[in-house]
Amino acid sequence: MLNNYLLAIERILLTLWAGSLWAAGFLVAPTLFALLDDRALAGTIAGNLFTKVGYIGLVCGSGLLLLQWLLKRGAGWRLWALVTMLALVVIIQFGLTPMLAELRVQGLSGSARFGQLHALTGGLYLLTSMLAMALVAAGQPKPLRALKSAPTPQ
Repeated sequence: MLNNYLLAIERILLTLWAGSLWAAGFLVAPTLFALLDDRALAGTIAGNLFTKVGYIGLVCGSGLLLLQWLLKRGAGWRLWALVTMLALVVIIQFGLTPMLAELRVQGLSGSARFGQLHALTGGLYLLTSMLAMALVAAGQPKPLRALKSAPTPQ
């Protein structure tokens, strides 16, 4: 019974994380840049949104890794996808985003360095989104069941 609750929590966390990635990166941010004439304002709003999505990823990713352990799942591809996604969020959130923010404060948002870091951040975000898509598309893994001994013939 507890496993069923844990499996439900797992689906909710993955849905929240994947949905926030997709909504922010592929719906809201492009819409901001398409509708707002002020690109700096669009970038500021998008950056704030991506920071929030990053924190959602940190919480959901940590919870999903904990659930992998609680559900006694081995080191399969799902675990490695989650570890990779969480590592990418950490790199983006605490490595690349502060560097981009510093360049913006220095007035270098049009520089080649800013463009390179922005492209790298976008690529890592896309990879994270694709891994989330793979996890969602794969569906719920089968719960591990204890092996039952076969009845002995009489």
